[in-house]
Amino acid sequence: GVMDPYSAGLANALLGNHEHAAVLEMTLVGPKLMFLENSAFVLGGANLGARLDGESIGMWEVIWAKSGNILSFDGPTVGVRTYLAVPGGLDVPEVMGSRSTYVRAQIGGVQGRSLVKGDLLLWDPDSVESQKPGIRIPESLLPMISHEQIIRIVMGPQTSSFTAQGVATFLSSSYQVSQQSDRVGCRLEGPVIEHVDGADIISDGIPFGGIQVTGDGLPVILMADRGVTGGYAKIGTVASVDLWKVAQALTGDVFSFKAISPKDAQTSLIERKKELSKLQADFDKIDNKQFQLPRITL
Repeated sequence: GVMDPYSAGLANALLGNHEHAAVLEMTLVGPKLMFLENSAFVLGGANLGARLDGESIGMWEVIWAKSGNILSFDGPTVGVRTYLAVPGGLDVPEVMGSRSTYVRAQIGGVQGRSLVKGDLLLWDPDSVESQKPGIRIPESLLPMISHEQIIRIVMGPQTSSFTAQGVATFLSSSYQVSQQSDRVGCRLEGPVIEHVDGADIISDGIPFGGIQVTGDGLPVILMADRGVTGGYAKIGTVASVDLWKVAQALTGDVFSFKAISPKDAQTSLIERKKELSKLQADFDKIDNKQFQLPRITL
């Protein structure tokens, strides 16, 4: 699935889509896309310098594109991943209940691969006429992407595999994002975290955001394309509400970690879900007649 669930969910919310409707994830270098029919769309996540027919356009708002308009990108200023959301979500085949692309296994999405020149993306024309160009996500809900982030974590499940000094080092140090990071894991560079008796454990499940510490004593945050199990001790797990911070980190960005309780992590996530639900309810109350959008077919 998406690396930054929060940004993708906010973009979908603006269009009245389900939180997990299929979006196009663009990393660092955006594509050049032509709209073949009139449609609304939203860009969320990192600002990659989007332009519509050469004119700069904003993030986090519903934008109307006409048939023949070309969407292009200059490149990132801060952050890594931008999400293009369209009315009703992208229409790609479901594989095991998901519309995501898993390139390593060549399944899902468009033939299990990254997009290439000439690919055609479709979405539901009946979802377009209900869109409301100009509405925006409130600034208070926007993810504030920066080059330095405090990441909230829940300690465990193998905290006992690390010495007291190792845990103290982890929680008191700053770590830089390595250029070896990818969709599998965000590798970090910094002070070595001391194990009690080596890094190996009997393989067990790895959650999204699980933080393994490998034999070299450096942490790796496991992300969307991680394996389902792993054999290195995990010192903690990133709270779900902060996964977007990891997903948007560039090489050289700096993380520090703050331990919170499982209850606090759950409460923060529940509050965010409530905010998204309220946001969608508020959008639904907006009178759409003033926008007079034409019906289109794809």
